[in-house]
Parts: sequence; C-alpha cells; structure tokens
Amino acid sequence: MQTTTNKEKDPMGRAIFDYYHTQKAGKLRVLSSMFYEDEIPVATLFRSFAEMPIQEQKAIELCRGKVLDVGAGSGCHSIIIKERGLEAVAIDISELSVEVMQARGIDARNINFFDETFTDKFDTILFAMNGIGIVGKIDRLPDFFRSIKRLLAPGGQVLLDSSDIRYVFMDEDGAMDIDLAAGYYGEIDYKMRYKNITGEPFDWLYIDFDTLSMYAEEHGFCCEKCIDGEHYDYLARLTLK
Repeated sequence: MQTTTNKEKDPMGRAIFDYYHTQKAGKLRVLSSMFYEDEIPVATLFRSFAEMPIQEQKAIELCRGKVLDVGAGSGCHSIIIKERGLEAVAIDISELSVEVMQARGIDARNINFFDETFTDKFDTILFAMNGIGIVGKIDRLPDFFRSIKRLLAPGGQVLLDSSDIRYVFMDEDGAMDIDLAAGYYGEIDYKMRYKNITGEPFDWLYIDFDTLSMYAEEHGFCCEKCIDGEHYDYLARLTLK
C-alpha cells in the first residue's frame, strides 16, 4: 500500500491542482494490464451534488456526526458535507490534492488511512468513488477492518460504494471467463499518466457485496446494502456488532 505520494510522481494530484487553478487540465490517462487505456475527465473530480451518481448522493445524505472523507481528491464530497452542517475531515495520500482542498476551505490532511499514528475518532467514515479500492488486494481486508476499528467512534458507521465487476469477464452465455486460480477477479492493477508525469503502479480492489459481507462478518461488522446503482454497483453501510 502507498504511504503518501510526492509531487513529482502524482499525476492525479497534478491534474486536480491544474484544474483548480486554471479551470482546465490535460488528459488524465488510466492504464492497466487488464483493460484498454481509459481516461478520467478531470472536471468530474470537481462535480456538484446534482452531478454525482445516486449512491454517492445517498452516502452524503446518510452521513452524520464527525465525518472522515477517505481518499478525498479535490474534496467535492467534503464540501457538500460541510454545507450540510457537519464536520468533515478529508485525507489523501496526494500532497497536491491536499493543498487544493485546503485552498477550498476544507480541513484536509496528507495522511494514509492505514497509518497507525492516525487515531482520531469519527462518527462516519466515507469511502466514495469505490474508495475501498485502496485496499488493493482481498487479503489486505483485515488491515482495512483493523483501521476502521481504530478510527470509528462508538456507534459509528462506514459508508462505501463499490462494484461487482464480474460482468467484465462474462461470455455471451453468462459464464465467467477467468482463471479462478489467479486470485479474486476484482483485483486490478493500475497506473496513471498526466502530461509528462507517470505514477507508480498500484493495486485497486473492486469487491462484490456478498464477499464484502462475508469479510465484514468475520471481523465483527454488520454489512447492510443501502442502494443498488445503475451498473452492478452498490452503496453499503458497515457498523460494529
């Protein structure tokens, strides 16, 4: 897992920084050994509540108390949470993203969610935009649940959205065309590129709801599906038993 990202190796942070200061940015390219090259429109990282998908809107509506926005990027979720009268703390491993969020008036900190020295307590921990992806590999989920227990206030909740990407591997008959011995199908390798900046490769996890529920149960959490999205995605809420 990444600790924090320096400015010279941070394509997403630089794209966010450029767009905030100039209202325009180059192509933020997403590369993977498993898929064709893709692109993230940088403007969408600054989207309004009305422009968010339904599961993100619902997550914001469910937030309560002191909220931790994990992997907050430009801070678009934290801004709306603050506008709703709640206290929001945003964290990101990108120093440039944190600079932008601070300039936007957000309490933002350049820290890794898994850093054991980070011990604040929160009533809601939000992982928007498939934020659980930071886990990277399914066998790192125990670290994820330990970190939640360290940061969650009594009676607190975790809100996260993810996707079941099995549809990517289905043939015309609906059978999954994957090597089951190769590991969980939702583990994807990525690398980002922006202008002349190429980031370090990283692992990203997409997790289906049933698998999330199974791991949550093993670590003492209740897992509730709050809403289904439009494309195999969902919003879930975790609470300690």
